[in-house]
Amino acid sequence: MKITKNNITFTDNSSEINNNTIFVSSKQNKQFINSAKENGCKKIIDDKELKNYFKFEDIKIVGITGTNGKTTTAAAIYSILLDLGYKVAFLGTRGFYINDMKMEDYSLTTPVQLEIFSNIELALNYNCEFFIMEVSSHAIAQNRICGLDFALKIHTNITRDHLDYHKTLQEYIDIKNSFFRDDTPKLINKDDKNIKYKLKNAIAYGLDNPATYKVQAYTFKNGTAVAMQYFGELYHFSSDLRGTFNVYNLTCAIASVHNLTKKPLQEICDLVDNFAGVSGRMETVSDEPNIIVDFAHTPDGMKQVFESFKDKDIIVVFGAGGDRDKAKRVIMGKIANEYAKFIYITSDNPRFEDPQEIADNIISGITDKEKLILELNRKSAIKFAIDKSKDYKNPVILILGKGDETQQIIYDKKFPLNDKKIVQELLK
Repeated sequence: MKITKNNITFTDNSSEINNNTIFVSSKQNKQFINSAKENGCKKIIDDKELKNYFKFEDIKIVGITGTNGKTTTAAAIYSILLDLGYKVAFLGTRGFYINDMKMEDYSLTTPVQLEIFSNIELALNYNCEFFIMEVSSHAIAQNRICGLDFALKIHTNITRDHLDYHKTLQEYIDIKNSFFRDDTPKLINKDDKNIKYKLKNAIAYGLDNPATYKVQAYTFKNGTAVAMQYFGELYHFSSDLRGTFNVYNLTCAIASVHNLTKKPLQEICDLVDNFAGVSGRMETVSDEPNIIVDFAHTPDGMKQVFESFKDKDIIVVFGAGGDRDKAKRVIMGKIANEYAKFIYITSDNPRFEDPQEIADNIISGITDKEKLILELNRKSAIKFAIDKSKDYKNPVILILGKGDETQQIIYDKKFPLNDKKIVQELLK
């Protein structure tokens, strides 16, 4: 990756070096320093020094981390700020946006340091006042956010994920928590038992425990309606988004915008209903039959989705990604067994693993085999689920794991596949 600022070119790739280029050394590329020198590099700086060449004082950088809810929360903050009349950039899993324009398509949740700096520079060129970004555990561990001064750090939750990379749950929790150990202003989910943070400059939101922004009551009748308390005063907001986790996400977004802008809290609450949600996140793709597509791919994420439809006859279609945390698969099977009336186990992104073996791992957690069908062809599994829904009085079909992804990864190849499009084709 290369970026040029004030006629100075920076790169983190030793093969892109010439005698007019500065090599930015990091944990990921320090082994290539000698290669950079051999290619004519005259100057090498540490990744901590990169910020000395850039001026980001005129933009407020907001970082959001958590196992679940990052994308929806970040998108809600972005939406509300735009509705308030601010110029805003948003960088995350869904791509890079500036002032409601899509600048780049899907990417890593958090890109490499030079790409982040490049995106912030572009946001400044568009006079953005805020830069909202998702921060992954990989980015924290690999120091990709080095040199960024955050106006606000936001925590959604910490549950099991990415144990293929972090090896243990405690290591993953520790990495997430390390983001909140400094004096930066921070917004914390008070109900998360795994969060540890420095109290200085911390405010909180929550449903169960005392918090600065405390949800006092909510209902899912005709959408979602919430009563939230802030310093003794009650405020109200509503949304078409469903699920307790979305009550958390939206409360977090409101608290974030309030903290960042100091605008009247009810004015911010009134704008929540304008936010339609994120494609592939609890997205209703059909009303008749009722079909929901969601990205949930962790045990906690699945449980949260199931909890949102306890009043329905749940038919679920899901699998698990290959070359990822294997231990979570049996847990996902147990959760599906607990909540679903019928289960279709299918293929997700198997990568270099045998899809049958992945499915067997999940199935080992399902005790009631009579409500289970294995169909590795994802399109066929979705078709069977639609047909099965006719057997129930109040069905909902939950298609989980891939969200709005447009491809399926088999070995190292990517094949076109999108759950929403499959549903639309089948219902024609």
